[in-house]
Amino acid sequence: MVTDPMAANLYQFLADEMADAIHTGRLPAGARLPSLRGLAAQRQLSLNTVIAAYRQLEDAGLVMPRPKAGFIVSARLPEPTRSLRQVPSLATTQTQQLMMARVLDAQRQPGIVDLAFAGPRGERFYPAARLARATAQVLRRTPAMVRTYARPNSARRLLEQIVRRGPRLGLHTTLERLVLTHGAMEALQLALRAVTQPGDAVGIEAPSYFNLYPLLGNLGLKAIELPTDPREGLDVDAVEAQLQQGTLAAIVAMPSVHNPLGCTMPVAAKQRLAALVNQYQVPLIEDAVYAELQYQEPLAPLLKAFDEDGWVIVVNGFSKTLAPDYRIGWLDGGRFTADIQLLKFQSTGAESQLLGEAVGAFLEAGSYEHHLRGLRRLYREQVGRVRALVAQHFPPGTRATQPSGGFLLWIELPAGVDTGVLFEQALAEGVVFMPGQVYSRGARYRHCLRLSCCQDLDARYVAAISSVGRLATALLVQARG
Repeated sequence: MVTDPMAANLYQFLADEMADAIHTGRLPAGARLPSLRGLAAQRQLSLNTVIAAYRQLEDAGLVMPRPKAGFIVSARLPEPTRSLRQVPSLATTQTQQLMMARVLDAQRQPGIVDLAFAGPRGERFYPAARLARATAQVLRRTPAMVRTYARPNSARRLLEQIVRRGPRLGLHTTLERLVLTHGAMEALQLALRAVTQPGDAVGIEAPSYFNLYPLLGNLGLKAIELPTDPREGLDVDAVEAQLQQGTLAAIVAMPSVHNPLGCTMPVAAKQRLAALVNQYQVPLIEDAVYAELQYQEPLAPLLKAFDEDGWVIVVNGFSKTLAPDYRIGWLDGGRFTADIQLLKFQSTGAESQLLGEAVGAFLEAGSYEHHLRGLRRLYREQVGRVRALVAQHFPPGTRATQPSGGFLLWIELPAGVDTGVLFEQALAEGVVFMPGQVYSRGARYRHCLRLSCCQDLDARYVAAISSVGRLATALLVQARG
């Protein structure tokens, strides 16, 4: 641990310089780095400074130690280069639903190593002790909350903090436009109910968040899959074509830190998409649950930042970043706020005032932004380390996204590897991951899978990645005869 500020600057400068050399190819994969003592003498730095720089490079997955050989540059995974453009589909979802049920059943098995669940696990990912103190403090000051029915939007402190924090993402909202919900999933459901009728068609990204499919089905809605590029996000040309045809009643999208691809749409594309939905007066529900976990600073603005007439609804919550069990979600309903407020009251009434005020107190104290900065650094390092592990253990020809934020990694395996088969083989060895087929209908992502990087990357996790890679390699060899 480097404690001296000057030494901290030196090790960070050295780490950044070497990372740039790796990214630009001046230090290619497999290149051996100078020894710790040799580099310290060459740069006239302390040994601790060089050790700290190498450790940061290792945490980012850029270098790896080799017994008796020091450090070498990790193998580099290429990103998906082709757009995953597809003709919009109205295929059935039976295979997708069966696969998802298989995943959920596998996750309940004892002793499983779960690489699938997109929920952080471990003390480093949530400020549990500080949040517990904030909750206890609110309860001590207002004990009557536990014997009083909460009214809709009664956690005013939380609402005020959401308004105050909004400009960080280009969101200039008001108390009147906000609705507190039971997690972001209820917010998404309420938004869909407010802007559609059974039988309507809703445009969604492909690949897309797997829970969207049963949600749309339960509401009697049809999903129109829209092509989504692993680097640039939702294909705005494809959206415009659908809007011109008048086929869409609404759109659901994740323009900032997409699940499962991890990409963020360029600002110009967000501006264009916002202009289109305002022009055609088609509501767009913006799922922003990962938006605060962007790696870049300052954060890229939400699509909502470019919404002129309230046709964009923002859905968000605190489950991924702060308090999963508190189930606090929220939305900015735009021009549909009044309808959404009524639907919320008619369905689940109100959210816990105690829990809402506790989160509001935590945000008010200023702890949240510090927590988020740490999370962003941690997830960036963890995703880098998992990419390095995939490069080390998965078959040649494997590609992986380079996420713009969050903790999810999308893997494209070479043609011939069926991740449905791979899933069953990995499960037999005590490992579960998300096969690509749950993110779209049909077989277009049959060679893909998603990994979660939001747990301790301990020996069991590393061994699980190694097992999946070994099995995938064997399947590829078998497929190629």
